[in-house]
Amino acid sequence: MASTITTITHDKLARLIGTPKCPLVLDVRTDEDFAGDPRNLPGAVRRRHADVEAWARDLKGRSVVVACRSGRELSHGVAAMLRHEGIPAEVLEGGHEAWKAAGWPLVPEAKLPVRDGQGRTAWVTRARPKVDRIACSWLIRRFVDPFAVFLFVQPSAVEAVGERFGAAPFDVENVFWSHRGERCTFDTMLDELGLATPPLLRLATLVRGADTARPDLAPEVPGLLAASLGLSRMYADDLEQLEAGLLLYDAFYRWCRDATEETHNWPGRKEGA
Repeated sequence: MASTITTITHDKLARLIGTPKCPLVLDVRTDEDFAGDPRNLPGAVRRRHADVEAWARDLKGRSVVVACRSGRELSHGVAAMLRHEGIPAEVLEGGHEAWKAAGWPLVPEAKLPVRDGQGRTAWVTRARPKVDRIACSWLIRRFVDPFAVFLFVQPSAVEAVGERFGAAPFDVENVFWSHRGERCTFDTMLDELGLATPPLLRLATLVRGADTARPDLAPEVPGLLAASLGLSRMYADDLEQLEAGLLLYDAFYRWCRDATEETHNWPGRKEGA
């Protein structure tokens, strides 16, 4: 079914999720509906439909997709209110249930750190990231929480900072979000967050190879490692490096999803030229 000017199909939204141009996905399910399936569309943030006038002002300049349980009056009403405020808003056709029925990924809320008063998750790891820490941060921003807070601190302070500020420690020893055997923290996040899609699994191979000195895992591994090490030397500020790293992983993700079969050769000499 083709979407209307005020709706979007789950297939089309799935192609946008994970890309920097993805609209903000708003989950406006009731508390009862959310309790029935406490999982989120990738990158979705929850908002109470009854408070739309209060939080709409924070969405100026963004386009959004609104999802309720079945894509009916709740999401249509919220989207209409947002359009009244000048915010481009579409409704996910069939809502959360149609997305689930199509087999698209859903992120379990219970696996995430407790959200702060602004609805954000917080994560903490070692300063001076190279590969896995940037890859994990990209995954969280693009597929889990677009407003996630990242704290980069000295290694000895990671767990204490996590406890004090309600942030989930990652990519350090003896924590939940870490390496498991020969697999990286990025692999762990894909498994635990229900995001093990073919493109992300392909990307995970590159991350694992670059992070654990395994260039044999894929021909692209040395390229990812070189770019990652170059970024770490270009930026003294970890958050600035993260912002640059987002673009790097955006590019590798699109290659993993859309371009693995494409080659590029210099045009040959035309016959008779």
